[in-house]
Amino acid sequence: MTASPSPITLANDPLAPYLIAPGWRVGDLLFLSGQASIGADGSIVGAGDFDAQLAQTFANIENVLAAGGSDLSKVVKVTIYLTDMGNFPKIVEARRRWFTPPYPADTTLEVRSLALPELMIEIDVIAAV
Repeated sequence: MTASPSPITLANDPLAPYLIAPGWRVGDLLFLSGQASIGADGSIVGAGDFDAQLAQTFANIENVLAAGGSDLSKVVKVTIYLTDMGNFPKIVEARRRWFTPPYPADTTLEVRSLALPELMIEIDVIAAV
């Protein structure tokens, strides 16, 4: 029998104005939408400050994972979108800070821009429940 997909919901969903679900649970997997440095009130956190944006992005990921019944230790795949690949060394440090071995599979790429011009990073993840 195939698992029925169900949306992950948040009490304060900063993606709701954009008509984007925070993520979906399908069986024992969570598929998160790209998370960025957007606060619960919908404002950009850390405009012009990559480190602040990175921290807020991971806080948002942790929040959505928790709402879906998971956590960072169960992340199996990350896709990281950077507007400046010069920040890649900070991504390596972030992996050490927020993940533990065995580290998740990863794709990191540079993009010209993200959905909002102030955003410098966006990360989507797949995690087990």
